[in-house]
Parts: sequence; C-alpha cells; structure tokens
Amino acid sequence: MKTPVRTTFSSAFEEDCYKGLTSEPKYLLSKHIYDNKGDKLFQDIMDLPEYYLTNCEYHILQKHSAEIGRYFSDPEGFDLIELGAGDGKKTKILLRQLVENKFDFSYLPVDISENALKGLEASLKDEIPEVKVKVQQGMYFETLEKIAEKRLRKKVILMLGSNIGNLLHKDAVLFLRKISEAMNSRDLLFIGFDQKKHPQIILDAYNDRTGVTEAFNKNHLVRINSELGGNFNPENFLHWETYNPESGTAKSYLVSKKSQTVIIKALDLTVHFDPWETIHTEISQKYDDNVIKWLADESGLEVAEFFADEKNFYRNYIFKKK
Repeated sequence: MKTPVRTTFSSAFEEDCYKGLTSEPKYLLSKHIYDNKGDKLFQDIMDLPEYYLTNCEYHILQKHSAEIGRYFSDPEGFDLIELGAGDGKKTKILLRQLVENKFDFSYLPVDISENALKGLEASLKDEIPEVKVKVQQGMYFETLEKIAEKRLRKKVILMLGSNIGNLLHKDAVLFLRKISEAMNSRDLLFIGFDQKKHPQIILDAYNDRTGVTEAFNKNHLVRINSELGGNFNPENFLHWETYNPESGTAKSYLVSKKSQTVIIKALDLTVHFDPWETIHTEISQKYDDNVIKWLADESGLEVAEFFADEKNFYRNYIFKKK
C-alpha cells in the first residue's frame, strides 16, 4: 500500500526527514546531523589526523593573515560578516591580526544557533576584547540582506571550512549568486574550497579508522530516534563513503545491512529497507581551477586572489563582484 502524503509538520526537521525517507532513493539532509551530539562529534572529526581540511585552512590563515588583512582593509572601515561562525577558532587568527594592525572593523558572526553565538561572543570578550562584536542570529541570506540594507561601508563576507562543498554545483551557483547580489563593488567574499587530490586521501578523511565519522553519519538516525520517536538500530546500517575523481564528488551513505522496517512515531511513518538499500546523507565536493572559474562566472564573481597550503590540498579564495 502506498504511504499517504503528509502535508503538515511541526518543524523543518520533521518535514525534511519525512520527504527524505519517503523518496526513492532515500536521503537525509546533512544539516540535521548537527544537534549537541553532532556538534561534538564534528569537533572530534576536525581533530582527526585523516581530516586534513581543518589543519590546512588553519595553516593558511596563520601564514597569510597579514596579507589577507591588507585585502580586507578600507580607509572608511569595514564589516567582517562570517556565515556559519561556530566557535570561531580559525577566525580568531584573522581577528588578532586585524586588531594588531589597528584596522577599523566590526565583526558580525552569523549563525542559526543562539548558543554558538553566545559562546563565541563570550570567548572573544575574554580572548580578544578589542574586537567589536555584533552577533547576528538567523539564516544566512535573510541576515546578510538586513546587514546590507542597514550598513553602507565595505563588507567582507567570510565563509570558512569548505561548507560550500556540501552543495551540488547548481546549488553552489545559486548560493554564490545570492551572496553576489548582496555585494557592492568594494565588497569581498573570502571562502574555502577543498581541492582535488589523491582519491585515497579524500576517502580516508571521511572514513577514519577510529569510527568517529561513522558515529557522526549515524547521528542522523540517533536524532530521529530521540526527537521523532524512531526505532532505528544504527548497528543495522553500514557507513559507506565513495569518491568520484572525475566529478570531484565525495558522497556519504548509510547502507541497510538487512531487510528491516523502521517506525517513526512523530511522523506516523513506517519505512521499509531492502538489504543493501541506501540512505544518501552528505556530499563533499572537491574543486580545481576550472570549476572555481566556472562557479565564479556563473555567480557574477571573479577571483581576486587565493591562498593555498604547502601541499595545495586546500585553498581560500578572495572573490570580488564583477
């Protein structure tokens, strides 16, 4: 019997889970991994030796922060707007450099999590009290548009951590185009892109031997159990990572090890899984020069400069509006 289509939901989490688990093939959106447990697991992932992305970007910022700061500076001052600020660990490298050089700027961290913003604001007050912080809770684009309407001086939009890689190219173009529309001729976008490299290095980054990434991926199921009354057994699913070196796309899956049925009470939903049926959970896109140029052209941007780590595993690009 076909599952009746549900049209009302009490949260975006409910709606997204319902749509994903009633689709063919099944999927879950990666943004919903990040509850308190998911946040902690991702912090653990960033400390793994296999997960090169964090250290690469950290070293780029340490080595090039003075030069980056000179690009950001403006005689009339500027607003440093960070999308998805989190704990600000890497951003603080730049903030210290800007403070040491006595640049006139305000730091506007944007995040959907009030707790994350409160924690960041408190840590900055303790560690770098000279920084003028104006936290902005909300969704990226709505918040960015409000800032653009109210503040006329130069904007430097910051997006660290290669979060752009969680979007397919067509969605990345839409994302960058929206940022471009909020920019004027003086504004800059500073954003991280993970580069194509040996496929095994990429696979290892998302499938560590200690199982932290596996636990992170399975937190989808744990959260559905705790918040939506699901009865998933995470041990009945295999964490599986693939990488296509032609497209530069790494994909994460949860694979059902056997025929099984899961009930999710809050959704009034029964989901059947055949043996080896998949749930697609995340993509992590990798880039080269040609793809970066294409993304910029399609989005109304152009590359002003980029900074790479010593192995050229990762790059931070500065874009300006065409």
